[in-house]
Amino acid sequence: MKRAATASSVSPGEPAASIASITLTAPVFVDTSVLILSEDGADPIRREQVMRWLRLLWQQRLGRVSSQVLNDFYRGITARIAPPMPNGDARAEVRRYQRWAPWAIDHATVESAWSLESRFALPYADALIVAAAKAQGCETLLSLTLPHGQLYDSIAIVDPLRALPAGVDGASVPVSSSQAVAP
Repeated sequence: MKRAATASSVSPGEPAASIASITLTAPVFVDTSVLILSEDGADPIRREQVMRWLRLLWQQRLGRVSSQVLNDFYRGITARIAPPMPNGDARAEVRRYQRWAPWAIDHATVESAWSLESRFALPYADALIVAAAKAQGCETLLSLTLPHGQLYDSIAIVDPLRALPAGVDGASVPVSSSQAVAP
């Protein structure tokens, strides 16, 4: 399988021209933190960067999530952002992301997560997310909380504020998709 790649690392406040580009070759798993930021109006610049990713994932039908992510997303947008989203609106958003074929956490996923937890010293909740991404054949996991550039087995962590998918306005020249993500 090919792995997505970035060319460089930048801070979220740097101009878009210096943000690395990622060529998408497989489904992309989206972490709870990214989905919550897409609904949080507190930082419109960061929100727009995340929205670029999500729009492309919808257009190319490459977005993936898990039942864990959707449950945490619902809790987050109804309680952790200000103002909180009304429950009915939050339910509608969760239903929309149901189209991304959420992975149901099963025994095999738990076993995989325990292995990842042990080998990489990951918190269990994060290990479950990486395990769900692996189970869905993803190569890239968008996350604001896991370390950008980290590789967990076959899953490359990408901070959507530090890289854009190739072909999106503001992305630099695409990098070969056969390289690993650079921290």
